[in-house]
Amino acid sequence: MSDHLRIVLVGCGGITGAWFDALKTVPNVSLVGLVDLQKEAAERRKAEYQWNEAQVGTDVSAMLKAVKPDVVFDCTVPAARASVVQAALEHGCHVLSEKPMAASMAEARQLMETAKKAGRVFAIMQNRRYDVRIRALRSFLDSREIGDLTTLNGDFYLGPHFGGFREQMKHVLLLDMAIHSFDQARLISGADPVSVYCREWNPRDSWYAHGSSAIAIFEMSNGIVYTYRGSWCAEGLNTSWECDWRGAGTRGTVLWDGGDVFRAQRRDGDQGFIRPMRDVPVAIPEASGKKGHAGCVHEFIECVRAGQLPETVCSDNIKSLAMVFGAIESGQTGQTVSIEI
Repeated sequence: MSDHLRIVLVGCGGITGAWFDALKTVPNVSLVGLVDLQKEAAERRKAEYQWNEAQVGTDVSAMLKAVKPDVVFDCTVPAARASVVQAALEHGCHVLSEKPMAASMAEARQLMETAKKAGRVFAIMQNRRYDVRIRALRSFLDSREIGDLTTLNGDFYLGPHFGGFREQMKHVLLLDMAIHSFDQARLISGADPVSVYCREWNPRDSWYAHGSSAIAIFEMSNGIVYTYRGSWCAEGLNTSWECDWRGAGTRGTVLWDGGDVFRAQRRDGDQGFIRPMRDVPVAIPEASGKKGHAGCVHEFIECVRAGQLPETVCSDNIKSLAMVFGAIESGQTGQTVSIEI
């Protein structure tokens, strides 16, 4: 493969602004095609970002045959994910896709198998992994300053009024947003899911049609328990989009507000009804490299060129997706669900 990569982007909705901004920072690539069911949307993006050489179309397969790209960026809605990724892989393209990886576990397994047979990289946009602050938290826990992690709590409370497909989508919080939180939990804890019990509901003041709130309790590997409390119709006193986190260890606790605020305390003695504690600093390194969408895009492109696998490759990300569908199943059945990949 030439070091210069030709890229087609499919799905030209609002989310693609972050993808285009990231792509502008990648050297030695060219955007050769834009595809959207609404051709006008693709034309607008082409003009806005001055992708003057890019062809515009409404049919994915036709575009792939016409321009023969090396890479496809899939930014479509979840319902279209399987058909777009399958077509791209079958045309010999590497794929970086929006989350979630697929609209079902069966589809996810099929896409993973197709990528394996095609010898192509299929990875998922999990932009929150590429943030120096979440890496700082993971590094702090790895230091065992507060002992071994036993419990991880993540709170997500926001009230966005998106309009469009999300407001009619089933399991909107779990399927469209919690994938980020669950993937963060795997990164922070260094653990994988074992089982889940979930309660999903839609509060009476919700402007979503279904499932805008959920509470889930996950058993993770290494005996860690991870709890998630979330709502997409909570107005006032919002958390960050990255959640508000508490990690309890065998010798102390660390808090991260999802932004720039960290607090940690470690037990400082073995006497007293409430043991004495001392504050412990959480070191935040200087930002290096790209973050967010740009970090994910850059790593993906670098791995494609080097014949390596990026951190968010499908064979790993399917574990985060399994947490989503496990939570959905538990919410529907009222039972604890074992999570199988």
